[in-house]
Amino acid sequence: MARIAGVDLPRNKRMEIALQSIYGIGPHVAVDVCQKAGIPLGKKSDELTETDIVRIREVLENQYKVEGDLRRQVAMDIKRLMDLGCYRGLRHRKGLPCRGQRTHTNARTRKGPRRTAIKKK
Repeated sequence: MARIAGVDLPRNKRMEIALQSIYGIGPHVAVDVCQKAGIPLGKKSDELTETDIVRIREVLENQYKVEGDLRRQVAMDIKRLMDLGCYRGLRHRKGLPCRGQRTHTNARTRKGPRRTAIKKK
């Protein structure tokens, strides 16, 4: 099993799909990494040799920010917005959507489960 950027790649999947299990790598970047490393897209993750793994690691380290570094950068960006006190930062602080979605009826992912008010008789 190949381990790249601290993540075990899934077994028996094509490389362009297996690389997407790494945080920060989507479909386009996965294809780009395979091409730069000289690995055919149809090659399965089980068939990788050590030299293939080393080439993929080098491409990711030199040209892309993935996993821990990217998570840290995103967290710092959100923290910066919250410290500034701008609108987006306030929405992050309150746990509400930041990008203009309606919250009267939806936004359950950000707001969490409904808390029904207790009615008194």
